[in-house]
Amino acid sequence: MCSGGFAKCLGITLLPLSIICVLCNILLFFPGGNSVDSANITEEVWYFGGILGSGVLMIFPALVFLGLKNNDCCGCCGNESCGRRFAMLSSILFAAVGVMGSGYSVVISAVSINHGPKCILADETWGTPFSNGDYLSDKNSWSKCSGPDGVVSWHLVLFSLLLVMGLIQMALCAVQVVNGLLGALCGDCSCCGGVSINRSL
Repeated sequence: MCSGGFAKCLGITLLPLSIICVLCNILLFFPGGNSVDSANITEEVWYFGGILGSGVLMIFPALVFLGLKNNDCCGCCGNESCGRRFAMLSSILFAAVGVMGSGYSVVISAVSINHGPKCILADETWGTPFSNGDYLSDKNSWSKCSGPDGVVSWHLVLFSLLLVMGLIQMALCAVQVVNGLLGALCGDCSCCGGVSINRSL
């Protein structure tokens, strides 16, 4: 597959991942599926790892990757392949933005999973009863949270999804860095090569 077509496939994959991450972050504002006071929402949710990191900052690279396939590659200073090569080179910068955005989401998700959710304790106050991820290997400790119902699993599942999605996004953007370098150095096989052949005939 040519570099432009491969980049388009990456863009198609990144878009739904971004949407899923945004939805996960929004759902985290409703612990256990319940509406609570903003002061009782887990702190890391307010860092918007899924909305900003794996969401907004990932939309731009995805759209750029989608457009690479149809980018005009001919007529740049008389060099037929110059336009396409420059487009592939510029895509590396957007891929780097994607890596930083998804990396931010991954870090926030990992920290939040380690800290655990903010929940109602036995004395009816809100707090974070877990530390250093101790609840991950001891499901019985989840009873420290008396409410909202299912808040621990809600927190763990959604942040785990953000973590996994972020890692996938990082990997895809890293692949585009390599693909962009190859496209910039070698050119794309789908456009100017065909034009050159036709002109030689």
